[in-house]
Amino acid sequence: MTVPVPDSKLAGETRRILESLGVDVRRLKGADLVVRSPIDGRPLATLDEATVGDAKATIGRAHAAFLKWRSVPGPRRGELVRLLGQELRAAKAELGRLVTIEVGKVESEGLGEVQEMIDICDFAVGLSRQLYGLTIQSERPDHKLTEAWRPAGVVGVISAFNFPVAVWSWNAALAFVCGDSVVWKPSEKSPLSALAVEALYRRAAAKFGSDAPDGLLTLLICGRTVGEALVDDERVPVVSATGSTRMGRIVGERLARRFARGILELGGNNASIVTPSADLDLTLRAVAFGAMGTAGQRCTSMRRLIVHESVYDALAPKLAKVYRDISVGDPTASSALVGPLIDGGAFAAMQKALAEAKAAGGIVHGGERVDVNGADSFYARPALVEMPAQVGPVIEETFAPILYVLKYRDFDEALALHNGVPQGLSSSIFATDIREVERFLSEVGSDCGIANINMGTSGAEIGGAFGGEKETGGGRESGSDAWKAYMRRQTSAVNYGRSLPLAQGVKFDV
Repeated sequence: MTVPVPDSKLAGETRRILESLGVDVRRLKGADLVVRSPIDGRPLATLDEATVGDAKATIGRAHAAFLKWRSVPGPRRGELVRLLGQELRAAKAELGRLVTIEVGKVESEGLGEVQEMIDICDFAVGLSRQLYGLTIQSERPDHKLTEAWRPAGVVGVISAFNFPVAVWSWNAALAFVCGDSVVWKPSEKSPLSALAVEALYRRAAAKFGSDAPDGLLTLLICGRTVGEALVDDERVPVVSATGSTRMGRIVGERLARRFARGILELGGNNASIVTPSADLDLTLRAVAFGAMGTAGQRCTSMRRLIVHESVYDALAPKLAKVYRDISVGDPTASSALVGPLIDGGAFAAMQKALAEAKAAGGIVHGGERVDVNGADSFYARPALVEMPAQVGPVIEETFAPILYVLKYRDFDEALALHNGVPQGLSSSIFATDIREVERFLSEVGSDCGIANINMGTSGAEIGGAFGGEKETGGGRESGSDAWKAYMRRQTSAVNYGRSLPLAQGVKFDV
């Protein structure tokens, strides 16, 4: 039975944006999934959800598309991604606005997410001519040894609500130029942005021509059960999953059962160290964005600040004032820097963590609910929590704007605190002492996949590989050589002589 969506201002704007981008608005009157905006908690649309049978058929289409796409030359595949980048440029304002409406990001962050998509398309276009292999010296005379990279197959992409379109593009742009097809399962909290991107892809594919087979990009709007069908399907050799560590454990174990490859980008409990030599004005600005940007709902959000005792009293009061004064509000109707939490569950998790912090001796500044758009939306003042030790909720990732502040005496203690959590995504240090900087970047320093100097933990660029260690999952997406995860490696030996020397001097004369 179709659930009617009340006609609200945001719902009407959402329909207009989706229709302008080429989405069939009849899809917004489904029967299963109610999509709500965190801005006011009201419904935006109702969508039909895919069944397990739909998923199997969708994967079949994707596999058939892969069998054709893998034979298209790499630079030609790059042309499709170039056209996709053009469509994204043309639709940047509309898609950015849709991201704001659907997940509550402030305007500049919604637009910034689309810019990330454009940037990775540019990166992937160049990459399409650089899928390099190797020529290796053979130990045998008249032999050539080479290593090449071949398309892997169907790539499943499971994305999270907090970056509803950018993370998909990190994976899809690379997968397309590598010769793979893509099946995308967006978060149930942000499927409308995915519909918009799918429509933009169709525009690019139409301009590209018949070399882009039907099924090269497919979309599965579904819940966990159908998502498991994607993870379990033997025709999907690579699955990239972004989300919580709990989700990653389930996905990773299911992929391991069939020896499939997982690109897991999971939880982050990111810390910054503030040393005695830090520029405190720069530190203050960086911490503010790192901890409160996106309402603390980035996997790279700063969640722990480890401050040397000699500068603690100079920094902490200024930071507390920033937290008191930061603007919290409706990102569609104000210039507020902090928008809403995604839903009531996120707010409840935030309050639970703050209560646990208080019980552990923490001093909490902020964290209270802010009434912006009524009872169905969940806005909260970011919380600054001075902790006596790294215990309780400090060890865990709470996806909310909470920053735990701890003191340290010597650098060894700071590094031990920094690395003393299960997660290992992003990290940073504020210092002008080159010895501390270089130690932080050394093998005995930060144990995270990302280590920044004199900046916060968030705001990664697409040029570098993105991901982390430990319970963050070990996967790498986006730039550098992350493209190799979407391909299979093949080593070849060619004998161009007339004899048959064996490796390692083995003799086998018959």
